[in-house]
Amino acid sequence: MKWKMVEISSIAGALASIGAAVTLERAGVAFGIVTGLTTCLLNVFYMLRKDAREQRQAELAIRETEARLAALKAKE
Repeated sequence: MKWKMVEISSIAGALASIGAAVTLERAGVAFGIVTGLTTCLLNVFYMLRKDAREQRQAELAIRETEARLAALKAKE
C-alpha cells in the first residue's frame, strides 16, 4: 500500500497533538506507575524463587538430620 501525502500529514498531525497533550508531569506520573508495577512484579518473582530455594534447603536439612539419627541408632 502506497501512502499518500494527505494520509502521512494526517498521521503526523495526530501524533503531534498527542505529544502536545502529554505534559512533563503526566509523563512523569506514567513513568512512575510503570516503574512501580515493574518493581512489584520483579519482587514477587524474586520472593517466589527465594521461597522455593529455602524450602529445598529445609528439606535437605531434614533428610540429613534423619540420616544422622539413623546412623547413630545403627551404631547402638
